[in-house]
Amino acid sequence: MAGRIFTRDLFYAAAVAAIGVCGAMSISAGAAYAQEPRPDGAGADNATPQENGTALQESATGALPLSVGPIAVSATRNPMRALEYPGMVTVIDRASITARQASTVDDFLSFVPNVEFTGGPRRTGETPTIRGFDGPDVITLLDGARQNFGSAHDGRFFIDPSLLKQVEVLRGASSALYGSGGTGGVIAFETVDAADLLSPGTRFGAQISTGYQSVNREQLGTLSVFASPQPHLDLVGSVTKRDSGSIELGNDQELDRADDDLVSGMAKAEYAFKEYHRLEASIVAFDNDAQEPNNGQGLGGPDLVEKAIRSTTLRGAYSYQNPSNRWLDLDFLAYHTAIEADELRLDALGNGPAGELLKRDVDTVGLRLDNRTRFAPMETIQTLITYGVEAYRDKQDGAAGGGPRGGVPDAEADFLGLFAQAEINIAEPFGIMPGDVLIIPGVRYDEFDISSSIATSNSEDSISPRIGMSYLPNDWLVLFANYGHAFRAPTFDELFLTGVHFRIPIGPGITNRFVPNPNLKPQETETTEFGFALEFDDVIQTQDMLQFKASRFLIDGNDFIDLVVVQPAPFITCNPFIPGNCDGTTNSGNVPRVALRGTEVEASYESPRLRLALGYSTLDGENLATGAKLGVLAPDQFTADAAFKWHEMESIFGWRVLAANKFEKVNAVADIRDGYAAHDLYASWQPQRFKPLRGVRLDLGVDNIFDKSYSRVFTDAPEAGRNLKIAIGYNLSL
Repeated sequence: MAGRIFTRDLFYAAAVAAIGVCGAMSISAGAAYAQEPRPDGAGADNATPQENGTALQESATGALPLSVGPIAVSATRNPMRALEYPGMVTVIDRASITARQASTVDDFLSFVPNVEFTGGPRRTGETPTIRGFDGPDVITLLDGARQNFGSAHDGRFFIDPSLLKQVEVLRGASSALYGSGGTGGVIAFETVDAADLLSPGTRFGAQISTGYQSVNREQLGTLSVFASPQPHLDLVGSVTKRDSGSIELGNDQELDRADDDLVSGMAKAEYAFKEYHRLEASIVAFDNDAQEPNNGQGLGGPDLVEKAIRSTTLRGAYSYQNPSNRWLDLDFLAYHTAIEADELRLDALGNGPAGELLKRDVDTVGLRLDNRTRFAPMETIQTLITYGVEAYRDKQDGAAGGGPRGGVPDAEADFLGLFAQAEINIAEPFGIMPGDVLIIPGVRYDEFDISSSIATSNSEDSISPRIGMSYLPNDWLVLFANYGHAFRAPTFDELFLTGVHFRIPIGPGITNRFVPNPNLKPQETETTEFGFALEFDDVIQTQDMLQFKASRFLIDGNDFIDLVVVQPAPFITCNPFIPGNCDGTTNSGNVPRVALRGTEVEASYESPRLRLALGYSTLDGENLATGAKLGVLAPDQFTADAAFKWHEMESIFGWRVLAANKFEKVNAVADIRDGYAAHDLYASWQPQRFKPLRGVRLDLGVDNIFDKSYSRVFTDAPEAGRNLKIAIGYNLSL
């Protein structure tokens, strides 16, 4: 315990000292430092495809841009080459999402090392994990707005891929910038802007597309309109409709009750004025109706419901960016996220009567203000400090048949955070070391209060330091390491669980009941990570590039929050014919000490004709007191994505594979999963030379071409089988 506190305090002191020393040096030196312009838009989030190092036509290979190539924003809240960042971050652009013909975000995020989706193939049941952490341990942002919905058997967020410009996945401790929940990492979604869709030199445009996939007979239609009627005004609106049925599995069976009737859309307006100011307002909506089991992550069977999920995110943003002002570079964000999950029971085979309406509503209202100050205390040192304040409130309302709903308590949670982070670039350190050193110290203070009428409130505060360093001795090598402390506050459901968890129909009936635990402690982790990156040009031929990045991470956790189910075994430890003799309980508890270890590797090669992307990941975790496996673990995984660019035909042809070893890191034999390799083929055609077809795009693909039957971890349902896909679109700009 003393060693852990010493380590945390040491790095906390280092982070504070580094920021303070740099501030003092800037005041004493008084050196003028010209601010580098950030990408256009309401904050640094709006990097264009060119700024991400991947032009649209070149990135249409369908191969995922790896973290070693593009520009990342989520890692530091400022644009930075992901190759040079002291950690692992992956950026996926719109062209890659389109080439995947993605129906859900799982279709492209599952190829990111140590990102796993559990919950089965139903759209609204998919749940992401990062480095063994899931649910509230993964921060999800939509254009900066938090998506804090939580449910045991539903997804965490509801976003249609057709609306996305790009996605960033930051792995590792992130609480120093993002606060509670940054134990696993951050998934940051960014929606499209008019500039992403307009052709150069045009002011108005429209895009229409349609598609079909065979595995669930999904029909897709998308219409987008976009305009820049004035030099400083951008407008975009988009709507997508999807209809799908039961899902064909790789075992020649069908996953019934998986129908979706989905409408999603967005509208966004951006206005720049007085040269340095910018306003933005947007709404993103998701509306899905489905008939499926109450537990949408299971195989099916009884306890059917009519499930309606509605998600709406409203946001407004303001930014001020004056390149000549090194003190003020301001971003302000206000947002409201409302997610509703309504379930109407269609039978009496679950925990309630037919016709009962189950409701779960989660609202999040938040504000964030941050500023950037730039200075150069010495000619060889350039520093950028990002600092700000964030506050948000989560509110949950649950109901069953007009009364309280078990497992869905009415509750509120208030969070307040103050943060500061420095990016210190040092050229030729001490005059004796070649190359450059990048040091990123940061710290955040958070306090929270979670309350409900069910039990006493839970209040706590936390300090989350982080420090990372990258050393670039030359133009082809990066050595990096980082340390970060992260925390995660208990959720409504973990603190205030009540009602019935499940029933077993034996004898007079066996009931397992939820028990509240308002004394839960926040979960804390300390992550140490180190690795290296390589980058070479003109390796095999001119204009090619080889990139490689690898990382090893060690996570030590305290007070890990886990679900504890105590259920006597009928006929073995209890008599089910004696009322109450076999009843059990479920509550949330703190596991004192845990450890997770893993490896991540990403590599890519790109030339005028070829593109290759490779990924590899390992992960293991255990309860240090008992030796039991802990966390949402995954098998060792390997991914490959290879594409041939046939410029003469304005086409791209590719193959990709997602492979995993046998999964045996389990506590129960039933959780073992066989190894698998799922192969996909894809092709894209974008004619440009023949003027009448200019603006047309055709995408073809076959996922799981060998109809492989396999299951991912922590789900009973096998994955989808062979899937034929086609999409055609047309973009008109005037």
